Amino acid sequence: VQLQAYGGGLVQAGGSLRLTCAASGRAFRAYHAGWFRQAPGKEREFVGEIARGGGGAYTVDSVKGRFTISRDNAKNTMYLQMNSLEPDDTAVYYCAAKTILTGPFAYWGKGTLVTVSS
Repeated sequence: VQLQAYGGGLVQAGGSLRLTCAASGRAFRAYHAGWFRQAPGKEREFVGEIARGGGGAYTVDSVKGRFTISRDNAKNTMYLQMNSLEPDDTAVYYCAAKTILTGPFAYWGKGTLVTVSS
Protein backbone atom coordinates (compact mmCIF):
# COMPACT_ATOMS: atom_id res chain seq x y z
CA VAL A 1 0.00 0.00 0.00
CA GLN A 2 1.17 3.52 -0.77
CA LEU A 3 0.21 6.37 1.51
CA GLN A 4 0.16 10.12 1.11
CA ALA A 5 -0.79 12.63 3.79
CA TYR A 6 -2.01 16.06 2.84
CA GLY A 7 -4.01 18.95 4.20
CA GLY A 8 -1.37 20.64 6.31
CA GLY A 9 -0.84 24.36 6.40
CA LEU A 10 -0.54 27.42 8.56
CA VAL A 11 -3.23 28.00 11.17
CA GLN A 12 -3.58 30.25 14.18
CA ALA A 13 -3.70 28.82 17.68
CA GLY A 14 -7.20 27.71 18.50
CA GLY A 15 -7.96 26.89 14.89
CA SER A 16 -8.69 23.60 13.16
CA LEU A 17 -7.32 21.52 10.32
CA ARG A 18 -8.26 18.17 8.87
CA LEU A 19 -5.50 16.00 7.50
CA THR A 20 -6.20 13.31 4.96
CA CYS A 21 -4.24 10.15 4.32
CA ALA A 22 -4.90 8.76 0.86
CA ALA A 23 -4.05 5.11 0.23
CA SER A 24 -3.45 3.38 -3.08
CA GLY A 25 -2.46 -0.10 -4.11
CA ARG A 26 -3.89 -2.88 -2.00
CA ALA A 27 -7.27 -2.11 -0.44
CA PHE A 28 -6.83 0.17 2.54
CA ARG A 29 -9.40 -1.81 4.54
CA ALA A 30 -6.80 -4.56 4.91
CA TYR A 31 -4.66 -2.32 7.12
CA HIS A 32 -4.75 -0.83 10.55
CA ALA A 33 -3.56 2.75 10.30
CA GLY A 34 -2.22 5.56 12.40
CA TRP A 35 -0.82 9.06 12.59
CA PHE A 36 2.57 10.21 13.77
CA ARG A 37 4.20 13.61 13.97
CA GLN A 38 7.69 15.00 14.20
CA ALA A 39 8.32 18.47 15.53
CA PRO A 40 11.49 20.37 14.62
CA GLY A 41 14.42 18.99 16.56
CA LYS A 42 12.36 16.26 18.19
CA GLU A 43 11.83 12.57 17.68
CA ARG A 44 8.83 11.21 15.86
CA GLU A 45 5.82 10.89 18.13
CA PHE A 46 2.85 8.54 17.90
CA VAL A 47 -0.45 10.46 17.73
CA GLY A 48 -3.03 7.70 17.49
CA GLU A 49 -4.40 4.83 15.46
CA ILE A 50 -7.54 3.18 14.15
CA ALA A 51 -8.30 -0.45 13.39
CA ARG A 52 -8.90 -1.64 9.86
CA GLY A 53 -12.67 -1.75 10.30
CA GLY A 54 -12.83 1.74 11.77
CA GLY A 55 -13.25 0.74 15.39
CA GLY A 56 -10.89 1.14 18.28
CA ALA A 57 -9.73 4.62 17.34
CA TYR A 58 -7.70 6.35 20.03
CA THR A 59 -5.26 9.18 20.46
CA VAL A 60 -2.50 9.87 22.94
CA ASP A 61 -3.14 11.98 26.03
CA SER A 62 -1.42 15.08 24.65
CA VAL A 63 -4.05 15.44 21.91
CA LYS A 64 -7.00 13.60 23.43
CA GLY A 65 -10.18 15.61 23.25
CA ARG A 66 -8.73 17.80 20.50
CA PHE A 67 -7.77 15.32 17.76
CA THR A 68 -10.01 12.64 16.27
CA ILE A 69 -9.04 9.83 13.92
CA SER A 70 -11.53 8.35 11.47
CA ARG A 71 -11.44 6.48 8.18
CA ASP A 72 -13.55 5.81 5.10
CA ASN A 73 -12.52 2.51 3.59
CA ALA A 74 -14.79 3.03 0.59
CA LYS A 75 -12.61 6.04 -0.27
CA ASN A 76 -9.33 4.46 0.86
CA THR A 77 -8.75 7.38 3.20
CA MET A 78 -8.05 8.12 6.84
CA TYR A 79 -8.51 11.46 8.52
CA LEU A 80 -7.07 13.36 11.43
CA GLN A 81 -9.39 16.11 12.60
CA MET A 82 -7.40 18.57 14.68
CA ASN A 83 -9.23 21.16 16.77
CA SER A 84 -8.06 23.71 19.31
CA LEU A 85 -4.61 23.63 17.79
CA GLU A 86 -1.69 24.81 19.88
CA PRO A 87 1.78 25.99 18.84
CA ASP A 88 3.20 22.74 20.28
CA ASP A 89 1.21 20.86 17.63
CA THR A 90 3.53 22.29 14.97
CA ALA A 91 5.11 19.30 13.22
CA VAL A 92 5.28 17.25 10.09
CA TYR A 93 2.44 14.76 10.27
CA TYR A 94 2.74 11.29 8.77
CA CYS A 95 0.27 8.50 8.22
CA ALA A 96 1.28 4.87 8.46
CA ALA A 97 -0.25 1.43 8.12
CA LYS A 98 0.27 -2.07 9.41
CA THR A 99 -1.27 -5.48 8.95
CA ILE A 100 -1.11 -6.68 12.55
CA LEU A 101 -2.85 -4.54 15.16
CA THR A 102 -0.18 -5.15 17.79
CA GLY A 103 2.71 -5.07 15.33
CA PRO A 104 4.90 -2.27 14.01
CA PHE A 105 3.84 0.18 11.34
CA ALA A 106 5.47 -1.03 8.14
CA TYR A 107 4.09 1.35 5.53
CA TRP A 108 4.68 5.09 5.64
CA GLY A 109 3.62 8.03 3.60
CA LYS A 110 5.30 11.35 3.02
CA GLY A 111 4.37 13.89 5.62
CA THR A 112 2.47 17.12 5.56
CA LEU A 113 3.57 20.17 7.54
CA VAL A 114 1.27 21.75 10.09
CA THR A 115 2.34 25.09 11.51
CA VAL A 116 0.40 26.64 14.36
CA SER A 117 1.11 30.29 15.05
CA SER A 118 0.59 31.87 18.45
